[in-house]
Amino acid sequence: QLQASGGGLVQIGGSLRLSCAASGRTFSTVGWFRQAPGKEREFVAVISWSGGATYYADSVKGRFTMSRDRAKNTAYLQMNSLEPDDTGVYYCAARRGVALTRIISDFDYWGQGTQVTVSS
Repeated sequence: QLQASGGGLVQIGGSLRLSCAASGRTFSTVGWFRQAPGKEREFVAVISWSGGATYYADSVKGRFTMSRDRAKNTAYLQMNSLEPDDTGVYYCAARRGVALTRIISDFDYWGQGTQVTVSS
């Protein structure tokens, strides 16, 4: 029901845009999380599907922008000025609740993940 795509290999300072296509049901909130090798999954960004309000992790604020296209039922994560610490598998997740949250267990549905590698 959630299909993440757009990952790849990019050099430091480069950009990527991730997509999260939703199908099968309506969600109120969509988020992006990432997991680096040997580390726990962490929050990146979240968006309100109706109003478009966003909330970001401090580590990506000012570099990443989350948006959504309601007609296409797709959320995006524009990632600029990428750094090696941004490397990891990026997962999109969705929930029925309307509150913007960074808590992993608050999300009901998860996509399969897309790999982002930032090389030095």
